Amino acid sequence: MININIDGRTVQVEQGTTVLEAAKSVNIDIPTLCYMNLEDMNITHNPGGCRMCVVEINGRRNLAPSCVTKCTEGMEIKTHTMRVLNARKTVLELILSDHPFDCLICAKNGTCDLQKMAQDLGIREIHYKGEQSTYKGDESPSIIRDMDKCIMCRRCETMCNEVQTCGVLSGINRGFEAVVAPAFEQDLSKSPCTFCGQCVAVCPTGALTEVDHTNKVIRALADKSKTVIVQTAPAVRAALGEEFGMVPGTLVTGKMVAALKRIGFDKVYDTDFAADLTILEEGTELLGRLTKYLEGDKNVKLPILTSCCPAWVNFIEYQFPELKDIPSTARSPQQMFGAIAKTYLADKIGVKREDLIVVSVMPCLAKKFEAQREEFIVNGNPDVDYSITTRELAHLIKQSIGDIHDLEDENFDPIMGESTGAAVIFGVTGGVIEAACRTAYEVFTGKTLEKLEFTELRGMEGVRSATIDFDGTPINIGIAHGLGNARKLLEQVVAGESEYHAIEIMACPGGCIGGGGQPLHHGDSNVIKARAAALYREDEGKPIRKSHENPEIIKLYEEFLGKPMSEKAHKLLHTHYFDKKKKIFID
Repeated sequence: MININIDGRTVQVEQGTTVLEAAKSVNIDIPTLCYMNLEDMNITHNPGGCRMCVVEINGRRNLAPSCVTKCTEGMEIKTHTMRVLNARKTVLELILSDHPFDCLICAKNGTCDLQKMAQDLGIREIHYKGEQSTYKGDESPSIIRDMDKCIMCRRCETMCNEVQTCGVLSGINRGFEAVVAPAFEQDLSKSPCTFCGQCVAVCPTGALTEVDHTNKVIRALADKSKTVIVQTAPAVRAALGEEFGMVPGTLVTGKMVAALKRIGFDKVYDTDFAADLTILEEGTELLGRLTKYLEGDKNVKLPILTSCCPAWVNFIEYQFPELKDIPSTARSPQQMFGAIAKTYLADKIGVKREDLIVVSVMPCLAKKFEAQREEFIVNGNPDVDYSITTRELAHLIKQSIGDIHDLEDENFDPIMGESTGAAVIFGVTGGVIEAACRTAYEVFTGKTLEKLEFTELRGMEGVRSATIDFDGTPINIGIAHGLGNARKLLEQVVAGESEYHAIEIMACPGGCIGGGGQPLHHGDSNVIKARAAALYREDEGKPIRKSHENPEIIKLYEEFLGKPMSEKAHKLLHTHYFDKKKKIFID
């Protein structure tokens, strides 16, 4: 430990602590733009480029960037002198001098770090005039890049390369032509981008935003010739409240349903229903492969990989196409719901497929891309028409009904609205494989599982492993969240060093609760943990907590699908994967 002085206060910190971290420890706020807290991810981050966090240090002639300056014994620091304030205002004015002024119509209006900083520093005039940089636009199925608004903080580059290891974004060119972009300034759709949206989640400006489907949903709701239904993912209910001032981890399931009905959706359903369905299909596939392996068939493709996360699917198609036959062929819950809605449900409610609009509310930007994949479109009509994020839903609610605080809780509609506790925990890392184990154990052993919580599968470590005892048969399970961690497990599989029977992978840190479409949490791990705790609470409060006991799922198989992995189930609920390395090209 060393002793330092910050703004006249004596503080004791560990050796190696930065000035910024020391200031935070005593609630002194220093503004930052390029800095991100990635300690919980064990990622080395090298900020210091924006110079917004400069401070005065006694004995040092120049101002020091607090995010990279390490504390030393006896250091005297002043964080808000007039010299510091003047420097910060000057730096911010220089950044703003090369920035568009269309804040009123910007997608990040109200949540823009740059906008807030200008307000906090009282910037009312830009003293530096000159020609502004302009770049070509780029709109992919999920993400919009408006590089005119890029301030070169390079947060997105760190997230893409260090955390997710996708290698899509980097700083290219020099001087006024410098920009963060894919190689050769190609569009995202022609790059190995997985559309996980983590770059969007950390962008401090409107340079990176999601493709907004809100207006398309509004037009669909206004079309009286269409029946518009909506499905909501499990992670949404644990985060939506944050957009309305509630503390992280507040469950708003009933209020969310009430809001969607007030908005005008004809039916409000739960994606958790499809999560239960996923467990029946994916679990049956797992047990099928596992049984053959235990019987001595060494050609069985193990470990089986979960397939619920479309960003993770994109990742394996681009980065590890040689493993494309290993993941489960089960579609994600979003796509299973859409396929069943436009067949089974459409018949039940007497609506033609082309007149049924399926909207999904997801914590994820990759879901937008997934809904547009060719294999999920039937005669030009997609199984899921529009996918909106948690943030987009919050904006839609604010536009139409204002708030959710005073709404009375309402229930999901029947037929595809019943779900179990196993489905709820799909939204947190380890949740999919835990849900699968609850069903697979009982099917494999023929015995009742007394303790439903597989706590050994839970946690926030980037890579985890556990061995589950299936009544004398050990099942080795691997878990990774964040694509950089997924890469570690996949490299073991490629090298033939993996001893896992099953691996769960989620693209986003924390799982879906930390998705790129969730309310912005700026890397605060406490927010992620609070959302996870909320989903576990909802699981514990459910009357049914095992997917195979969901009465609506049982009825679906009896009336329509027959049995898991049947011919009809395989046609509607399963898919295949591609080698996308061949699709990366340059115009």
